[in-house]
Amino acid sequence: MRKTLSAVEIAANVRAGRVRAADVARASLDRIAELDGTLNAFQTVLADQAIADAQAVDAHPDRANLPLAGVPVAVKDNFAVAGAPLRNGSAATNGAPRTTDDLLVQRLREAGAVIVGTTRMPELAAWAFTSSTAFGVTRNPLDERLDPGGSSGGSAVAVASGMAALALGTDGGGSIRVPSAFCGLTGLKPTRGRLPLPGKADEHWFGMTVSGPIASNATDAALALSVLAAEPGLATLPALGRLRIATSTHAVTPLALPDSPQRRAVELAAKQFVAAGHSVDSKKPPYPMTLIQHWARFWLAGIAQDVDDLGLDVSKLESRTAEMAKQGRKILRKGGPKPSSDTWRDRALDWFRDIDVLVQPVTAKGPGPAGSLNGAGYWKTYLASARSIAYTQAWNLAGFPAVTAMVGESNGLPLAVQLVGKPGSESMLLAAAHEIEQTKS
Repeated sequence: MRKTLSAVEIAANVRAGRVRAADVARASLDRIAELDGTLNAFQTVLADQAIADAQAVDAHPDRANLPLAGVPVAVKDNFAVAGAPLRNGSAATNGAPRTTDDLLVQRLREAGAVIVGTTRMPELAAWAFTSSTAFGVTRNPLDERLDPGGSSGGSAVAVASGMAALALGTDGGGSIRVPSAFCGLTGLKPTRGRLPLPGKADEHWFGMTVSGPIASNATDAALALSVLAAEPGLATLPALGRLRIATSTHAVTPLALPDSPQRRAVELAAKQFVAAGHSVDSKKPPYPMTLIQHWARFWLAGIAQDVDDLGLDVSKLESRTAEMAKQGRKILRKGGPKPSSDTWRDRALDWFRDIDVLVQPVTAKGPGPAGSLNGAGYWKTYLASARSIAYTQAWNLAGFPAVTAMVGESNGLPLAVQLVGKPGSESMLLAAAHEIEQTKS
């Protein structure tokens, strides 16, 4: 149902004066008014501010050189955006509007982007679905009965529905990649440390969380990355030589068995890469047996740290979040999560010496019913999530970049794969995603 032009096309038209940024902003806001009552993607809509900002782009003396001139952008509700409350998906947070922008939001504005609003997320970005008891259920625009994934679900819905052309999210265990896959988008989890985090944080969830863009295609994602990283050259996708590609459907937990569509997605990607002249072999990543338990310690301790750092009243949290904070504090009292004894990052770097790209499913299963876990307890939510979310967390622990790429459709829903590469390989991964976007079936 996405009807808008791409971010690259919008910016080119506004720079050339063929389209006014104010008209683009009005069209975006009209679409939000039309759709968001059902989809529930936005936490806050900044209508008046967006029009004023777009008019400023139209009057900008250097408009012809603004890389994101007039592009409507949605921002996840864990980044500070001037004029919007910073709720982190929780009723326990302060509802007062912020007066300043986070650094990545500043960079978007300086590039000519128009921030149309902030987007829904589960409480404290804890889950790979998007709903909360405080702010309701967010729905997938490809099928409103289904969940859009999370935790950057509102951001993905905004782009997939055409309410925005780009979105900003965070990823601590799949939170950009899962909703991008469920909504048919290109989502980039950059290398650890490549982009600034919300709140000027040096790290989040003990190094697992990164910031990144969600876009309708790899070219738009590259443009967004170039602005967010303040590296203009990243907007141009590199030429690909003959890549060494490994494919695998092996998950980090036996609870997750990939279903037929996810296996087919990997098979399609492999065929497309072979047709493009790349070397493709099946090869299992050397996951430690305790990897998912290790990730969970970082995750739970990170939630506890968030509750404390934000000064939240535990009685106002969802019961499952309060339980997570309780478990996380036990980990913190014992010294906090520690580096894995089997040095997973070193093992992964060694494994990638002879591989350029790993192709995997993003999830073991497609999206479930929207809101099906809203209000559920911690253990029910965890077990249900573990059956699907089993391919993304390893790369947060290792700090490697990963990109979602669309390879086709199954019963009207997107078939997506995750492309993983060595640290610093974002541009190559986006170029590989672009290559298979052009041949998806």
